[in-house]
Amino acid sequence: MKVLLIHPFGSNWLEGRQDMILLANRSAPVGILSIAAYLMKKGIYVEVLNCTGPVKVIGYEETISRVRAFMPDFIGFTTTTSSFPDAYRQTEEIKRLFPDIRIVFGGVHVSALREDVLASFPAIDYVITGEGEKAMAELTAGVAPDKIQGLIFRNGAGIQSNGLRTDLCELDDIPFPAYHKLDGFPEEYLPPLFNYPKAPCSTIISSRGCPYQCSYCDRSVYRRSFRYNSAEYLYEHMAYLKKDFGVRHIFFYDDLFTFNRKRIEELCGMLRDKPLDMTFNCAVRVGHADNDLLRMLKTAGAWMVSLGIESGDPEMLSRHKSNVDLGEMKKTVKMIQKNGIRAKGLFMMGLPGETEKTIKRTTEFIRELELDDLNMTKFTPFPGAPVFKTIHEDGVFNEDWELMNCLNFVFVPKGIESKERLEELYKQFIKGFYTSTNWIRKFWPLMFKSPDSTLRMIKNLPAFLKIRKDFKPEGRK
Repeated sequence: MKVLLIHPFGSNWLEGRQDMILLANRSAPVGILSIAAYLMKKGIYVEVLNCTGPVKVIGYEETISRVRAFMPDFIGFTTTTSSFPDAYRQTEEIKRLFPDIRIVFGGVHVSALREDVLASFPAIDYVITGEGEKAMAELTAGVAPDKIQGLIFRNGAGIQSNGLRTDLCELDDIPFPAYHKLDGFPEEYLPPLFNYPKAPCSTIISSRGCPYQCSYCDRSVYRRSFRYNSAEYLYEHMAYLKKDFGVRHIFFYDDLFTFNRKRIEELCGMLRDKPLDMTFNCAVRVGHADNDLLRMLKTAGAWMVSLGIESGDPEMLSRHKSNVDLGEMKKTVKMIQKNGIRAKGLFMMGLPGETEKTIKRTTEFIRELELDDLNMTKFTPFPGAPVFKTIHEDGVFNEDWELMNCLNFVFVPKGIESKERLEELYKQFIKGFYTSTNWIRKFWPLMFKSPDSTLRMIKNLPAFLKIRKDFKPEGRK
């Protein structure tokens, strides 16, 4: 049995502009690599095709060439909302040329839309909802489709759904992601500039799910469950990346890395007693970080900590069930910085209820925080998020899946007069932050603290200057 797992491109920033994802934020697709590792453990021959590179985007012709050379029994696509159209176009061509290959779609987008996917897209044979390891292993092993939890399939002229999977994997039982299946890993997988002190870097996701109920988060895959790897597994994962691939810095892409304090204390103890000479970034939530824990994280190698703040307006946070206390947030940022760790704030602009006044409050709050770095995404209403159900009541929504990637304003809340005005406010915000005295004062030392970032910036200077021009507010020079 042979399986080809494909990670489609689907970035699609605005046409005619340099794609920032390819320049400064290309990470390993660890979700599909986890499925690959699980299938390989079951004795299945697996190849992985990452269409985002590493050196260049892989187009349809090369995809077809890879399929023809490998001739798999199954092809599995993992999709987000913005990558689904690209994946389906590839699927139609694959089915036209190789009709006997069975096509499986998984990921957040199809987990949210479920049966509608097969009803609307006839070239797809199966949809796996939720976590994919066990269902994909059973399907490729020949288990009858009606016996596989989490599977949606064509049954004669109809579509049958087997419901949600209840027997989820123990995360420590899943092998480390099959990083070796990626061409150019880790050197060609480029993290955000000045977000790391040394290269090469890699990504680890050490938990699944979230116990909180923020309105804008897609819960279609993990629902309300929350599970995590043990400290021992996590330490060995880091050691494996260091020994086998020379990785020197880790990005932990967990929403709640410090939620289980005992786990993090154990991990920090291991990294203290058996140092790996690695640094890492992680995310914390207010209420799950104090001075003692931050001191341990720093000693263990923490370089930057991210906080999901989203807005500086208390009413917006309450409306979207974020439950962030802005006063406590200020204290947490100061604690992080006091312990010698960089503090990065994560925000969204354009949520339902957003107005020019709420944006102004957020801007003022950010100025007070004196963050070391910031990421302001453009709110995107994804099908699996609670807010999606009422999105048309809250403003104007352009449901163009290819643009639904947090890089485009596809939704304009009632409190903002137009998309053009929202774009203008966004550009003003970005320019204001990155030209502020606070940012400039903190940026120059980074040129020496992250030398790999400095070299990348110099190497791609024309492209970065073009991006900078794209963010200038209209009428400004």
